Amino acid sequence: MAVTAVHALIYSQQAEAVREFLRDVLGWSHVDAGHGWLIFAMPPAEVAVHPTDGPTTHELYLMCDDLEATTAELTAKGVELTGPARDAGFGRVTGIKLPDGSTLSLYEPRHASPLT
Repeated sequence: MAVTAVHALIYSQQAEAVREFLRDVLGWSHVDAGHGWLIFAMPPAEVAVHPTDGPTTHELYLMCDDLEATTAELTAKGVELTGPARDAGFGRVTGIKLPDGSTLSLYEPRHASPLT
């Protein structure tokens, strides 16, 4: 068996606005799977499994090599951040607000990565 990719989902009540954000602001390439359902190519990904005493949850973080440069580029495009970058131990983290008011975490990792 070979798993060849990951397909992540973002649910939104303003799906078209979030699709436009991914296409126009982040510049991710995409295909139209039919009827305007855009599927985006994401950058390489990694996954980690963390222990929890609470309910099982899943999170989506966008990664970058230089948080200052990336947030400067995004804010120049009108993207609102959730706040200043903070040290989370594993890296420096902030969030970017999507057009529907939800947020995606954005971080510059300080940990080893399996990505080349």
